Amino acid sequence: MSAPTMPRVLSGIQPTADSFHIGNLLGALQQWVSLQHESDAFFCVVDLHAITVAHDPAVLHRRTLSSYAQLLAAGLDPDVATVFVQSHVPEHAQLQWVLGCLTGMGEASRMTQFKDKSQKAGAQSASVGLFTYPILQAADILLYSADEVPVGEDQRQHLELSRDLAERFNTRFGDTFTLPRTRVMKGAAKILDLQDPTAKMSKSQPAGCVFLLESPSAITKKIKSAVTDSEASVRYDPETKAGVSNLLTILSAFSGQAVTDLESEFSGRGYGDLKGAVADAVVAFAEPYAARTNELLAAPDHLATLMRDGAQRARDVAVELLQRVYERIGFVSAT
Repeated sequence: MSAPTMPRVLSGIQPTADSFHIGNLLGALQQWVSLQHESDAFFCVVDLHAITVAHDPAVLHRRTLSSYAQLLAAGLDPDVATVFVQSHVPEHAQLQWVLGCLTGMGEASRMTQFKDKSQKAGAQSASVGLFTYPILQAADILLYSADEVPVGEDQRQHLELSRDLAERFNTRFGDTFTLPRTRVMKGAAKILDLQDPTAKMSKSQPAGCVFLLESPSAITKKIKSAVTDSEASVRYDPETKAGVSNLLTILSAFSGQAVTDLESEFSGRGYGDLKGAVADAVVAFAEPYAARTNELLAAPDHLATLMRDGAQRARDVAVELLQRVYERIGFVSAT
């Protein structure tokens, strides 16, 4: 009897900051590191998505290299998982065009992220790329016949679009695409803003966001400045003690201790002790993480080789799928 095949999983991250933050790490990257050993894993830096809004080319270039290096520093193994840069695989954009021709205008306009982002920037200034990027995201997923996609709540609608487009194509042109399932990430922590613990940690609010490539002193300062409350008791209660609960969640994730054990450990102790322990735990991870990232960036030829190898592995899968798509919609082969 042959061994069961592992499910194929795909996910990506945008290179839109100089450093990943602890929310990225605890909410996604740590789970990716685990997934690479229990699935046929494809992870990419989605730089095509990063140009849907105005950008500086030099900054995008730097951040793409840094993001790729940080994925490896976080624990992704390019010998185990397929780790690549999205724009190195032209089949993403090619499949997007085919899927875009199957997507209705009304269907695309209902994507909530486009509504949110276009309202912030003004509808007149929103690009066609921003409007159609959920279709590119569908192409990202369907191009690799992904069985499962780890997504947050804000991406569930886009995964449903991927499934709808896959079913539509399969019905019209024959069974071609795998219908992806949502991958529920067990143990993924939702990390909140240190200054506003009612909001998710985000790079757009740097005062409350801990970046992994920041200096140890900057990390410590941010954590020790975290908002708590006036009660002065360390206990987990997200409703009435959001700031303290957020700190406990962070410490639990970095230390491996259960929140209940941490509550007992800090019983009768002040918030200063808790913040100090959180800062120490984060810095203990961030220092070697930053060192590994900088080591990779200091060896550009080696990094380029890793990216090239990852892109080739991705293309070995993508080219085959796109050829089937082209045959079934009636394109004439060039060979």
